[in-house]
Amino acid sequence: QVQLVESGGGLVQAGGSLRLSCAASGRPSSTYGMGWFRQAPGKEREFVATIDWRGGSTNYVESVKGRFTISRDNAKNMVYLQMNSLKPEDTAVYYCAARLARLSSSNSDDYASWGRGTQVTVSS
Repeated sequence: QVQLVESGGGLVQAGGSLRLSCAASGRPSSTYGMGWFRQAPGKEREFVATIDWRGGSTNYVESVKGRFTISRDNAKNMVYLQMNSLKPEDTAVYYCAARLARLSSSNSDDYASWGRGTQVTVSS
């Protein structure tokens, strides 16, 4: 089992940037794919970004392409989500998740471990 702790959320104006971090423990991060998901009030949880175990393959939901970048540092057991050009519709709780497999995935059912989330609020 992997334990995940997110940080870096906060309040930012539209057009601003935030960098989310996810600290993993319990198993070396080089052995599993990772993802970021988000859930806005009254909405279903949605996929945001995913990265494979080496960082060589990434995928994003269409609405964040060109604005968000997922990356990882396996030496530090960390995964990051750099968010630029933020919009009010990006407001949500952002969750970090880990798979049991090394590949990336946009399907939340493929993830075995979840963090508690960090709030991102973008004001207009």
